[in-house]
Amino acid sequence: MFNPLLTSFVCVADCGSFNRAAEKLYISSTAVIKQINALERHLDLRLFERTNHGIALTPAGQVIYRHARQMFAASAAAVAEAQEAAGIVDKTFCVGTSILNPCKPFMDLWYQVNDRFPGYRLHIVPFEDDHDGILEQIEALGQKFDFLIGPCDSRQWLQRCNFLPVARCPHCIAVPREHPLACKERLTLADLDGETVIVLRAGDSPAVDRLREELLCRPQVHVADAPVFYDMEVFNRCVQDRCLLVTLSCWADVHPSLVTLPVEWEFSTPFGILYQKDPPSDVARFIETVRCKLAAG
Repeated sequence: MFNPLLTSFVCVADCGSFNRAAEKLYISSTAVIKQINALERHLDLRLFERTNHGIALTPAGQVIYRHARQMFAASAAAVAEAQEAAGIVDKTFCVGTSILNPCKPFMDLWYQVNDRFPGYRLHIVPFEDDHDGILEQIEALGQKFDFLIGPCDSRQWLQRCNFLPVARCPHCIAVPREHPLACKERLTLADLDGETVIVLRAGDSPAVDRLREELLCRPQVHVADAPVFYDMEVFNRCVQDRCLLVTLSCWADVHPSLVTLPVEWEFSTPFGILYQKDPPSDVARFIETVRCKLAAG
């Protein structure tokens, strides 16, 4: 009875939604619905009740779900046993990379500890920086990739993943190259008077919220909202509107038309490794290895 369509069926049952299952499977919701319809025709069974309030397993669907889970577990155990017998083990860590979250800092850490992971290799997985879709990427930890690395002080991100801080990233100001402030080596708060400064919207990042309050205390500074998460459109807006942007030192080279300048303040955001909430043993071992390496200096 094993059918590849069972994978989509179990995912839909676990998610309780065709749309959420489509996100996890990285296909369209239309494709998911077609797969479920094909499975129902193949089995000649109705597996889901579809209502205006969502979907639910039918009694027949509950039976298929239970046995599908058992088959998945037995199949995984059989493959693992066969790989062990053949001396073959999947030893690949998948690392996400994007313009705002490049994987190079992870690689730097990896080459400090990789001697403790003999046989492991890295697979780099690119993804897009999109403020509307970044939470889906965070939720893909453990599926699409094992690790991401970058600045993280987001309440929404930290609800969806674990985070190992490895450093702190100072907040800076990005200035268009034609702006009068671009010739300075370092800015003061007084330099921001009379300027429009784009800042992340309040409520998601405690570090940014503290910085935002500091700016709001200066009536000569006009604070403009960015989306909750940055993407390249925010940097483009800074260039096009000839305004300033609160940014991070690790993003200094993100946009060629911007100059990133340090500021005489003490604001910073943690920078580190993001990984899934319930990591497999090798991911957990890597995180602990890095933690010990950092503690030892």
